Amino acid sequence: MSILGLYNYWIVIILMMAGLYILIARYNLIKKMIGLGVFQTSIFYLYISLGKVQGGSAPILADGVTVYSNPLPHVLILTAIVVGVATTAVALALIVRIYESYNTIEEDEIKAIEALERDL
Repeated sequence: MSILGLYNYWIVIILMMAGLYILIARYNLIKKMIGLGVFQTSIFYLYISLGKVQGGSAPILADGVTVYSNPLPHVLILTAIVVGVATTAVALALIVRIYESYNTIEEDEIKAIEALERDL
């Protein structure tokens, strides 16, 4: 199998590295959440790619069908999407509370405010 035939895995790697870079390199909490979302999307795409079988059919018994795709990764990803949306909602709610407390969502500014409060 050629390298170009595995394009979906290359997309997963590119999305994963982009999401990880955004997560590590940015200090804005909203941007960190966007990076986490991109990273999660790459994992979803990886599992969906693994569940597809070339020439496979849905796992429904039918005449003449001998190759089936595994539905379990797709079902797990549906659950992971719901958990990811809920986690993102909670994180955004926490970011709103952080903004109300510190008047900023920049991580380095929050750390500076925390250090000032400790020194007093």
